[in-house]
Amino acid sequence: MEAEGRSAATMEKMRWLLRYAEPIIGERPIGELTAPEFLAVLRTVEVKGRYESARRLRTTCGSILRYAIATGRAQRDVTADLQGALITPKVTHRAAITDPGGVGELLRAMWGYEGQPAVEIALKVGVHTFVRPGELRHAEWSEFDPDLAIWTIPAEKMKMGREHRVPLSTQVMDLLEALYPISGHSKYLFPSIRDPRRPMSENTVNAALRRLGYDKTQMTGHGFRATASTLLNESRKWHPDAIERQLAHVESNDVRRAYLRGEHWNERVKMMQYWSDYLDQLRAAEKVIKARFGRR
Repeated sequence: MEAEGRSAATMEKMRWLLRYAEPIIGERPIGELTAPEFLAVLRTVEVKGRYESARRLRTTCGSILRYAIATGRAQRDVTADLQGALITPKVTHRAAITDPGGVGELLRAMWGYEGQPAVEIALKVGVHTFVRPGELRHAEWSEFDPDLAIWTIPAEKMKMGREHRVPLSTQVMDLLEALYPISGHSKYLFPSIRDPRRPMSENTVNAALRRLGYDKTQMTGHGFRATASTLLNESRKWHPDAIERQLAHVESNDVRRAYLRGEHWNERVKMMQYWSDYLDQLRAAEKVIKARFGRR
């Protein structure tokens, strides 16, 4: 991991986490370790109330195991068997739904929204792209390249002051096509109802979620980011750096940041299409259950 250019702070955090594993795992060959043994390690962290640290330790152990597989020291990543075994940290500030069943219910509610059509599309684009709420409501038509299916958000609109590119899935492109007859006359995708020269209010998306029955302790517009981050990481299909880059989280270390410039773009393109397809699957899950068990 150090050879990959991880920052000194990141490496120190990983070493600190791995200290929890030393007393239990010790010097044993990594290929002999079992899922219950890793779980025992993670429980020593959980009992201290450090739920997020336990989840990060599982991810770190998984990375080590995958390297061991590549170098012939292990046969499989047994930490994959621990998915769902750890306590999920409670979100107390920017609430988000992070379990697949709950996300499916939210999506079905969103697709049944009966308010302004532009607001409905804003909800859908928000969950598909998981950009920050301010970036969503200030989105301008000029920032979108329909031929390349890329949304380029200027540096001045980004929290970290760096230009950010968002690969657009086919689902998002369809949403934009449906939106254009509604707001194509404005420079903003989601203009204010009262004044099309201004973007929609910062409270619009959250108000729409309240209208759908989700209060501020359950879901927020900013929560789409936590939803995507959690489920994409738990899928174990994507490099963590690709997810972080798509979330526009900037590495604080200058060397690491320079190394990552432009990294994982092709993976991010695939990941964003996967995310949209996965959301469609979650939204359709209830229909499958009804069809299979004859529920009405």
